[in-house]
Formats: sequence, C-alpha cells, structure tokens
Amino acid sequence: MEVEERTQETAEVSQRDLSGVFRYYELAKRAEWQVKELPWGELAPIPEYKGSPQKLARRRDLWRSVITQQLQADELAVEMATQLFAIAPDRDAKLYYTTMVQDESRHTEAWLQLIDEAGGMAERDPYLDRLAQQVLHADTLEEKVFLMQVFYERLIIPRFRMIARSSRGTILEDLCNRLTIDDGIHHGAGMAYERVLLEHAGARIKDKLVQAANRLLPTFAKHALWRPKAREFIGSLMRETDIRMLREDLEQGIRLAKSLGIDVSDIELPPELS
Repeated sequence: MEVEERTQETAEVSQRDLSGVFRYYELAKRAEWQVKELPWGELAPIPEYKGSPQKLARRRDLWRSVITQQLQADELAVEMATQLFAIAPDRDAKLYYTTMVQDESRHTEAWLQLIDEAGGMAERDPYLDRLAQQVLHADTLEEKVFLMQVFYERLIIPRFRMIARSSRGTILEDLCNRLTIDDGIHHGAGMAYERVLLEHAGARIKDKLVQAANRLLPTFAKHALWRPKAREFIGSLMRETDIRMLREDLEQGIRLAKSLGIDVSDIELPPELS
C-alpha cells in the first residue's frame, strides 16, 4: 500500500505544470548580480552627517542597527532557502531554489561587508530568530513556501524601499534597491509554486496554512515594531506610522492568501493592530 501511495505521489508531481515557476528561474538568472559590482570605495556606505561627535556616533549606531537586522534576516533566509531546495520534489522548483539559495548567500555576503564599512555589528533582533524557527519547523512544504515567500518575502519589500529612500547616494541604497528586485522575484516564484501545490490540496492542508499564518503574524508584528536601543527614540516617534504600514502589509498578505483559494476568514490580525 505504501509503495502504491508513493507511486501515485510521484505521478502527480511529474504531471504538475511548473512553467510559471520556471519563468521565475529564468528571470532570477537574468537579474543575478555580484557583490563586487556594488560601488565600494565610490559611495559612502551609509548616510553621512554633520554635527557633534555624539550626534555622529548616534547616527552611525542607528544605521549599524539597521544593517545588522538585515544581515540577520538574510543569514536566516539562507537556511530557509536551502531547506526549500532540499525538500521540493519538483525539478523546476529545485532549479529555481538554486537561484534563491545563491541570492540569499549573496545578500548575506554584501551585508557582512557593509557592516564592516559601517563600524561593526549591533543588537540582534530576537523576533527574527523566532520567525525563522517557525518556518524551518513547519510541517509541510506548502506551509514553508506560504510563510517564507508568500508572506515574509512580500512583507519585507516595503522595508527595503523605506531604507533606500532614507539613504540616498550610499552603498546601502544601492544594495536595498537590488534586494527589492530579488525579493520580488522570490515572492512571485513562491506565489506561482504555492498555486501549483494547492491546486489539488484538500481543506485540511489549507486549514493548516491558516493556522500557520496565525502563529506567524504575531511574531512578525513584534519584529516589525521592535527597535534596538540605537533606534528606540525613532521607534517612539514613528510608532503610529509603523502600525499603519504593518496593517497595510498584513492586509495585502491576506488578500494574496485569498487569491490562492485559501479561506482567510479565520486569519487573525495581531493584537497590536486591534
């Protein structure tokens, strides 16, 4: 009986239409870039200011904290992308995940170089570690793709745009613009693959996705609103703006889940947004 089930699963996998995912593989190959292409030595690594030594130190600490958080996120993304590559049963999905593993590794390499240029590591975000563990320990491939690519990759893109707008004329801006493109591809590929995975999925699988989202969203909200000591003063000033952006991002994520045929009526927004 077990052999028959495996044979049936193999047949179903071989019949999947992965052309949409393969297009993102080709797009990722065309968009590929190298860390050495960043304007090292030509632009300032982070925004430069005038003022007292104390003010300059505070500003540098602020940007160090921003870079550290992004470095941490991409270190964890390497693990998550590698896991997706390892467990995806479809050839074209595996091809795509080779590019995603390379992307996340390249992002980590760039952040490591940039944090040195900016003056060294800052405080680590505890909620990012929890987010990664929730994805890594999710039960099914459908959950992992849904949590990492459909939700997380989409939700992080506005943050890159915001950092880029605040760091004009720097290596940081250049890097964030590149990552906006890469993570847009990751999100699009995840949407395409999740549609394939859910095409013949039953209600139980889709219910598990809602349950997984309800576990992830409170942690993501805490991550989005968390500020290290170097940015506490900005966090208090921008809390209303941060909550508005978070609500908009999560509502967009819920719309994307609905477009995948998931009943989103049981998805719960985090208490911070109530």
